[in-house]
Order: sequence, then C-alpha cells, then structure tokens
Amino acid sequence: MKHLVGFSRVFVGVLFIISGFIKLNDPVGFSFKLEEYFSQGVLDLPFLMPYALAISIFVVIFEVVLGVFLLIGYRKSFTIWSLLIMILFFTFLTFYSAYFNKVTDCGCFGDAIKLTPWESFTKDIILLVLILILYFGSQYIKPLFSQKVQQIIALVAVVICILFGNHVLNHLPVFDFRAYKVGANIEDGMRFPEDAPKPIYEYSWKFKNNGKELVVVTNGEYPDVDGEFIDVETKEIQKGYEPPIHDFTIEQEGEDFTPLLMQEAKLLMVVTYDLSKSEYVAFEKVKAIADRAVNQGYKVIGMSASNSEWTNRIIQEYQLGFEFYFTDETTLKTIVRSNPGILTLKNGTITQKVHYNDIEDLIIE
Repeated sequence: MKHLVGFSRVFVGVLFIISGFIKLNDPVGFSFKLEEYFSQGVLDLPFLMPYALAISIFVVIFEVVLGVFLLIGYRKSFTIWSLLIMILFFTFLTFYSAYFNKVTDCGCFGDAIKLTPWESFTKDIILLVLILILYFGSQYIKPLFSQKVQQIIALVAVVICILFGNHVLNHLPVFDFRAYKVGANIEDGMRFPEDAPKPIYEYSWKFKNNGKELVVVTNGEYPDVDGEFIDVETKEIQKGYEPPIHDFTIEQEGEDFTPLLMQEAKLLMVVTYDLSKSEYVAFEKVKAIADRAVNQGYKVIGMSASNSEWTNRIIQEYQLGFEFYFTDETTLKTIVRSNPGILTLKNGTITQKVHYNDIEDLIIE
C-alpha cells in the first residue's frame, strides 16, 4: 500500500501540474470551453457565462497548486479532499459530455492534447481510483520538507501561477498549440492527404413488409428487400480524417475570398471575433498600424463574426481604411486570443501574431 500510495502521489501530482499549466498557458481558451459547458443545451447555466474567464483562471491555478501541494505533502487533508471533489466533478462532466455527446473536446489539456469525450472520462476514472488510493492510504503521505520550507514552496507556486496567468492574459499564450500558430500555412492546414481515412457510416433502412416494420442495416448500399420503403437513419460509426484547419473562410456578401487572399504576399489581418466585446481603445493603435501597413504595400482586412451594422460603426468611428470580412466566431477565437488581435501573412503562412497590447511590436516591412 505504501508503494501504491507513493506511485499515485507522484502520478496524480505531476498530471495535475501538467494539465493545469497547459490550461494556465491559455486561460482565455479554457474560458471559451467553459462557456460551451455553461451554454443552453449542455449544462443550461447561462448565468455563469459572464464569469467564465474568472472561473477559468481560478480552476487552472488551483489545479497546479494542488499538484504541488500533493508532491511536497503540504496540507494533506485539504489537498486530498480538494482533489477528490475536483475529480468527482470532472468525472461527472466528462461522462455527461460523452454519454449525451454534448461537448466533443473536454479541454482537459487545452489544445496540446485532444481527447475524445470517452477518452476524457476514462482518464478521470483512472485518476479517481488513484485519488481514492491516496484518500485511504493518506497515512503514508509524509511531508518532504519542514513546515516553513513547504509554506515557502506553496507561496512561490501560487505567485508564479498568478504572474504567469497575468502575462498570458495581457499578451498571448507563451506556447501556441493551435493550428494557427506562427509559421503555419493555412491552406496546407486545410488539405486532405490522398490516403486520408474516410468516415464510415451505418445506414438503418426501414421498410414495411407484410404489415410489419422491417429494419435492415448496411454501410451505404441500398438493401435488396421486398417491401415499401419508409425511412433511413444515418449514424457515423467511425470518424474520418479531419484536417487541422477545417472551418476557415473569409467571406463578404456570401462570396468566399479565401483562395484569393491566401495568395497575398503581404497581408495584414485585424481579427476581432465580436466587435461588441472588443477593447475599443486598441482601435486607435489598429488604425495607425493598418495605415502604416498600407503605405508599405500590405493588403489590410478586418475579420469578424459581427454584422455589418457593427463593422460599419467601427469603421466610421475610428476612420479605419480597410473593410471587414465575415469569419466564423469560433474560428476567430481559435486564431488569436485577443479581441482585437493582429496577424501578418505571406502567401497564406502566418508570420506574426500579436495581442492588442503588443501592436507596437509588429514588424511592418
């Protein structure tokens, strides 16, 4: 039991630190995931959506700190009970998502490691077992250092988490695991390899035969059945290949300009997923950098999911010299964790990406 507790202590502690740190690197992204959980049709807790970012920051810092506490043996009872309550909640959440197919990615490891809902649930079950081992074998969890040293380590862990979280909130994630990271080519990210596996579907054909309903299951072919056809139900039983970028378009009045704009040698994108939630003071900097880019031969565009009323209002109010194009809101949130944020591209390859607080760092050549 002593060795089992020792293994569980290290495994759970390290995993909580890694999982929490990955999400702490991108708390805005985790807040978007929480908003998805809080939305109508999932947990139906829309009143929590305005607090998603605050909850995100608290949860990820608490996750990292609990991992540190467990490894050093600090405040043993508080740590084990907190871990147990947290994993019970996460296990319920991942089971709910998997069973009812509500959220297809739990966000447990941010964008670094993608898990299916059932994989997330399995992971939480394993963690639950290990934490229960810690609970029943808590007498074997001994402090690694003196009380004073443990307090110093705990305080340092909290301070580092707060400082790191504040940095990524006011700039961009230090580590970018998304398909739109600097150096990525958007068109390459949308391509399907020739040997890419295709999805497999199961078709349930319903017929009326001799007054009774008959169901015949095939993988697509129409069954050779005597009877009157009633209906067919389609179910995906195996997912096919999905490219890293699969929902990117740049549209204006229903026309897709993506292929054309991806050929631009000097393209500057002002990305703002929702103009009603933008940091408006940043648009003065946006105008200055956009005007300078135009003078240097750049094609400058805005990208937003907001309607024309909002885009026209922002253009007029800040005298912007570029037009806005429509792109899906979720896609824009994925591209850059800043509202607004700015990217530069060369023939579809992202060369720079900055938060609105770092617009001065953008290099216009």
